[in-house]
Amino acid sequence: MTTAPVRIKRKHPVDDVLPVPKLAAYGFQHVVAFYAGAVLVPIIIGGAIGLSEAELLKLITADLFTCGIASIIQAVGFWKVGVRLPLLQGVTFAGVSPVIAIALAHGGGTDGLLYVYGAVIVAGVFTFAIAPVYSRLLRFFPPVVTGTLLTIIGIALLPVGAGDAVTNPQTHEHDPTNGRWLLYALGTIVLIVLIQRFFRGFLATIAVLIGLVVGTVVALILGDASMSGVGDASAIGFTPPFAFGAPKFEVVGCISMIIVLMICAVESTGSVFATGEIVGKRVRKDDIAATLRADGVATVIGGSFNSFPYTAFSENVGLVRLTGVKSRWVVAAAGVIMIVLGLLPKAAAVVAAIPPPVLGGAALTLFATVAVVGIQTLSRVDFTDHRNLIIVATSLALAMWVTTYPEVSQAVPSWLEILFGSGITIGAVSAIVLNILFFHIGGRGPTVAGGPGRGISLGEVNKMTEDQFKQTFGRVGQNVDWVLERAYAQRPFADAHDLRGAFQDALLTGSTEEQLELIRAFPDLGSEDETGVSRTVDHKALDNLEEDEHSNVVELASAYRAHFGFPLVISARETEHYDRVLRNGWARMDNSETVEKSFALIEIAKIANFRFDDLVADANPIAAAVFGRLNDLG
Repeated sequence: MTTAPVRIKRKHPVDDVLPVPKLAAYGFQHVVAFYAGAVLVPIIIGGAIGLSEAELLKLITADLFTCGIASIIQAVGFWKVGVRLPLLQGVTFAGVSPVIAIALAHGGGTDGLLYVYGAVIVAGVFTFAIAPVYSRLLRFFPPVVTGTLLTIIGIALLPVGAGDAVTNPQTHEHDPTNGRWLLYALGTIVLIVLIQRFFRGFLATIAVLIGLVVGTVVALILGDASMSGVGDASAIGFTPPFAFGAPKFEVVGCISMIIVLMICAVESTGSVFATGEIVGKRVRKDDIAATLRADGVATVIGGSFNSFPYTAFSENVGLVRLTGVKSRWVVAAAGVIMIVLGLLPKAAAVVAAIPPPVLGGAALTLFATVAVVGIQTLSRVDFTDHRNLIIVATSLALAMWVTTYPEVSQAVPSWLEILFGSGITIGAVSAIVLNILFFHIGGRGPTVAGGPGRGISLGEVNKMTEDQFKQTFGRVGQNVDWVLERAYAQRPFADAHDLRGAFQDALLTGSTEEQLELIRAFPDLGSEDETGVSRTVDHKALDNLEEDEHSNVVELASAYRAHFGFPLVISARETEHYDRVLRNGWARMDNSETVEKSFALIEIAKIANFRFDDLVADANPIAAAVFGRLNDLG
């Protein structure tokens, strides 16, 4: 009896549920890395609007409690809410200035907070409602925009970590000339690096947590840290919804908070893209909409539970990158821990006892990794196009200007203060506006082929003659006529995905003779033109070889052709090292000719796919899959 094959669905690492001890340890590491930023916003706001210590404590515990709920919603998700990635939610720094302004405009203190919470709730509802529409605007967020934003976020956050690194634990004032604080910060960084270098597995993934624990213990021994706050804190302290009274609503405040949430949407988008790239999971338009719905729901909860607007916390994106732990359930565990901390002020006080220099050392490492993710995204941008250069340079310059001198916000009209409120805000708005100005206004819109200044739209592709089509897309099909003719015959193309599919289908429809013709159209590995330039331009693994290495490649290619009668074809983008090319090639010598033809066609399909990405100026596969820029053409 024949048994039907059982299809096993592969589980992505993001969905792995780790053992409880690991979930607890990894989750606690996220909480520790996040804690300072989580409590900083309510501390700043509370001090600025004149809250008492008891009222401020309510803000902090409410913030932690709501952060936990928001993080679980984003990481675990329900219905179409939550991106289901390891994204930890926190109160946005972009909302600090508007919140203070709204509160002070209505008398400050708890009276002013009631208008703040009304505006927060309205903004949350608006964000939830606008999510599907916002996701359709992603074509305005290509890699040049998101890469710039991520780089700015990382760099703009570095001064926060640097400030903690030189903060006196006793007075909480900056003391950059004190070598003691320098040693705490450097010691924490060195310990994290050494653990990453010499340990593997579980210990390596909790390097940041170990660094913070060890640094705090040393500070306690030397008298530079204190647990006195633990004794002073209450055992249990739940802040109920609307603890300060029913929210009040005022039009200007609601509009201001909606603008804040729209700016936060850009930050969340960048964080989602970065996290998706780190964990190796494709992010689609629906995922962005789900992210914003979660932001909206969390913000409504925040306004109801005496907190503020929520967004994905960029700091913890760096932690995911640094540790390599991809499970979203780790963030869910962190959410549970934060809920507990919000209910147990004594437990929260233990975390609060970490000395600023120790926390600053760890924060510097985490914030820098966010900037690195941005730089990696920008590495895929075509900077031979001066427009991309201007977008990045201008946005970065404005962001660093405001980050270095935040007082510039006082020199602009009050309605512009939100724009100049932070380097991240001005940098994000600049990148978006300049991208629209250079690529979407006064031209034919995004292009699907051609270099800077001579781009070709999808509509123009559909109107091409066959010869024009071959000239434009010839390289995708190795200039083999039958491939290009069959791809051309599939016009009109509905979108860029349809155009790509035309080439993929064409490659699979050739006869045995035609497929052999296609294989033979590829040059031998190691072959060079009359000027000595490699003809196998797809093979980055074979760039800059030493003479003996090049000879080994030529020997392999010659032996392969002599054995099979056609060239050895290997997809370069997936072969990073010269040694792997040799091992792969020699191993295939044992195959039959039929099997090798199949192998060659698979490799050719991969090469054609990468070449198509290059041609449409979206070499970053994540950009092509996520931003949906090309799919909106017509």
